[in-house]
Amino acid sequence: MGETKRLRLPLPRPSTRAFYREGRRVPGYSLLDFVHGYVYSRWPYFYIGTATGARPIPPALRPLIRLGAKLLSRKPHAPESGRNAFADRYHGKVVPLQTAERLVMLDADLELRGIEQVVPYPIARDIVLRHPDHIVVLDCPCRAERDKPCLPLDVCLIVGEPFASFIADHHPGHARRITQAEAVGILRAEHERGHVHHAFFKDAMLGRFYAICNCCSCCCGAMQAFERGVPMLASSGYVASCDAARCAGCCLCAQACPFGALSRDGFTLHVDASLCMGCGVCVSTCPRDALSLVRDPSKPEPLDIGALVGAGRGV
Repeated sequence: MGETKRLRLPLPRPSTRAFYREGRRVPGYSLLDFVHGYVYSRWPYFYIGTATGARPIPPALRPLIRLGAKLLSRKPHAPESGRNAFADRYHGKVVPLQTAERLVMLDADLELRGIEQVVPYPIARDIVLRHPDHIVVLDCPCRAERDKPCLPLDVCLIVGEPFASFIADHHPGHARRITQAEAVGILRAEHERGHVHHAFFKDAMLGRFYAICNCCSCCCGAMQAFERGVPMLASSGYVASCDAARCAGCCLCAQACPFGALSRDGFTLHVDASLCMGCGVCVSTCPRDALSLVRDPSKPEPLDIGALVGAGRGV
């Protein structure tokens, strides 16, 4: 009799195993969280495309997606009644260009915990960077799922491990490893295009920061959800301020503002502080240097890594 062949299942990739091992170290991070994070990271174009409505959900998958959503809504650490559960678990912090550059130029591991004054959500608000110089640029899922996307596509920066290796391993056609200097170049080019830098956090991504997305209001699902009232974006902590003596009334800043916070009243520029997210796009647009970012105490604290570490919140 011939020898019976045993079924051999393929082993998970090392980056997948690293993701799983790191998750086991995170208090409260469940197997369901890992599966959610795996699906989100393994199929980001499907995940984002269906979430934004750019891609229809195949009928065969609808029961499975409904089941997943139901299970996630029953998680023990789900937010209290009355909060927006989606936004509490998945959100971005607006960061000016200089802050974004600092995040991709770190040369040592970093832990920042208990920073709810900076990232004002009850879940997914830590910054835990392992090998912060490991950076991967990914084709933006929001842009890639649009019929006529903004270009270029390769603008999403995945920062640190285990996320960078996971994305690089599973998306060789859409992602590539880059240097810190290249990451800074991407940030500056996107800033020149008038796009907003967001530091993104997600419960399924180990409950912490994992990426800097460079977002345009015409393609970004998060910015469009925010405009519809989903509170998934947090202010940088700053607002734009205008020096009336320098302002020429050209309104280039108002045209560039991604959040519609600037308008002209006669020859006076008006900044709606309730709409301004402190991204700094207007500051760079003004040809007369009439605009600057100033701290607004009513907004969340800025993501100032140096100040946070100096205050003893870094490990």
